[in-house]
Amino acid sequence: MMNRILVLGGTGMLGAPVVRRLQADGFRVRLLARDPEKAGEMFEELEILPGDVTDVSSLERAMEDCSGVHVSVGGPVDQLSAENVAALAPGLGLARITYVSGATVCEENGWFPMTAQKLAAEEAIQACGVPYTIFCPTWPMEQLPRFARGGQPMLIGNQPTPLHWFAAGDMARMVSAAYAEAAHSETEAAANKKLYVYGPEAITMLEALERYCRVVHPEVDSVPVMPNDAAQASAEATGNQMLGFFAGLMAYFEKAGEPGDPTEANQLLGAPATTLDAWIERQQSSKRGDT
Repeated sequence: MMNRILVLGGTGMLGAPVVRRLQADGFRVRLLARDPEKAGEMFEELEILPGDVTDVSSLERAMEDCSGVHVSVGGPVDQLSAENVAALAPGLGLARITYVSGATVCEENGWFPMTAQKLAAEEAIQACGVPYTIFCPTWPMEQLPRFARGGQPMLIGNQPTPLHWFAAGDMARMVSAAYAEAAHSETEAAANKKLYVYGPEAITMLEALERYCRVVHPEVDSVPVMPNDAAQASAEATGNQMLGFFAGLMAYFEKAGEPGDPTEANQLLGAPATTLDAWIERQQSSKRGDT
């Protein structure tokens, strides 16, 4: 039976909605945070422990008395966080590990460093012997504001593949549903599965960004697109490492597309239903303070 669930990366874009959904669904939630004060400002009535996923001793303390651990860390320590959880989980009697991977994470794309790290993280979790559910989401709608910081949108690369954008809250519901199943079902159909999280509509990056800007940044006439080669050349000429990293990342996604099939995830945990337009309107309503 699931009682307490530890969330790693719980203050992040995809982690925070999971914390809130688990709480709303009646789970006891614990958060491991490098900045407990920041975490305390984000959440009410939440057990928050100071620590870091790279510090095995603090991670072990956080995992004690937990039935599940949700790993939504990302970034440079993503692989290490998953490996540390996988190493500790059997000895602590964990009943379920959930991990946020990515829709493009497969052996075919293992040439890309970030994908290789995700693959290694998946392998560590799969090999530890604790039941797991690996979530492989495509692009979250919550990324769109990052493409239009300060009302100055920019897209790098053609990005021709239509993507099934999903709302982070929809994935949070699916994560909670996986834990609810583990708590109440004898079959545990979502155990030891790699499940793809895709939203209800296929929309290219350019179209999604244009639709977002029409509502949130109506002063923007059009969304400029910088070819990958031009972005790389500009990064090299100016020494802009961030631009170079982002250009390489977008070149990868342009090549990788959107592999995977969400059918099983939708059948087991319920399909994401939030449309892009509904999500955009929700952002505007939140900014206006509508109830």
